[in-house]
Amino acid sequence: MDKLKWCAGKKEGLRLIEPSSNLAEAYTKKAEEALESMRVNVIKDWKISTAYYTLYFSLYSVLIKMGIKCEIHSCTIAFAKRFLREFLSEEDLDFTEDSLRARIDSQYYIDRTVPDEQYLKMVRNAPEFLIKCKSILIKLNEKKINEIRKEFQKALIGQG
Repeated sequence: MDKLKWCAGKKEGLRLIEPSSNLAEAYTKKAEEALESMRVNVIKDWKISTAYYTLYFSLYSVLIKMGIKCEIHSCTIAFAKRFLREFLSEEDLDFTEDSLRARIDSQYYIDRTVPDEQYLKMVRNAPEFLIKCKSILIKLNEKKINEIRKEFQKALIGQG
């Protein structure tokens, strides 16, 4: 089954809501707070979590501005991979997905370790990703938002 359709079928999955610049700003602020927490934390697991949440809240602010709500992180990323390629590179999107896995491994499993390379990449790239998403928020106009929302609706009924 198509991941987007699966996500849309879940209670906390992808769905259309009223676009909101105010809520988008609130999620950007959460991303900035997560980034600040990442900078002051010294424990690797917490740095991984806060780096990931910097990425996630940054990305989620873009979705909320477009009126896309989703409480399943992998579905948020799947939406971005399908509809935000104009703004985010394949590398950005893969990095976000890898960071989600790293956060899950460090937060929920005692016997899994996140490779130093991934950890360092998250710490190094989180601020840049936040800036990228802030730039997207500026570039997103009503026309583009409506275009993406229509593409999303088409994808859900199998026309996209």
